[in-house]
Amino acid sequence: TATTDSLLDTFKILIATDIHLGYLERDAIRGNDSYNTLNEILNCAKTNQVDFILLGGDLFHDNKPSRRSLHTCITMLRKYCMGDSPIHFNILSDQTVNFNTTQFPWVNYQDENLNISIPVFSIHGNHDDPTGAEGLCALDLIGASGLINHFGHSHSVEKIEISPILMQKGNTKLSLYGLGSIPDERLYRMFVNNQVTMLRPKEDQDEWFNLFAIHQNRWGHA
Repeated sequence: TATTDSLLDTFKILIATDIHLGYLERDAIRGNDSYNTLNEILNCAKTNQVDFILLGGDLFHDNKPSRRSLHTCITMLRKYCMGDSPIHFNILSDQTVNFNTTQFPWVNYQDENLNISIPVFSIHGNHDDPTGAEGLCALDLIGASGLINHFGHSHSVEKIEISPILMQKGNTKLSLYGLGSIPDERLYRMFVNNQVTMLRPKEDQDEWFNLFAIHQNRWGHA
């Protein structure tokens, strides 16, 4: 039927951002709020059988999240995002470019050692940004376990080249761009100096729907 065909061509995406796991976790009243939020998001994703979850940064409130935060996150992702449900879209782009922060540079649901039912794609925010000589963040820890696909990490402080994740479901083509948090002054300077480049697919450029995940501050406010 036409309805079935349209479903085969339609991406169903759950978008969430700024979950801030661990915020006020020692507070007697609000201590569980961020964890309840993540549980509700993942439960909603599973109930609605989404194709994937897109997180817009600040999954964690602290750059070095507590053991409770990490443990709860890993536990929930394993509970909701692993399973036998089939994945109905393919990735056509070079994944070694898309997922350049890991020694497993491919989307987790294509890993023969993992059984993923809901892929999670996430950029980092300003609260959980990469630090240290290795440039690692909490997302990279979760990514190494195979539960999250961290993308949008720019290694250079002088220029940025954003290469999209190219996804196809049926006849629908989705070009997913990501840019994790960068200090606003530095990013502004790079834009002014034309040092920010968005790459586009070589073929059928007008057939792709472009989606850009970015995590920066709003205009100045009180």
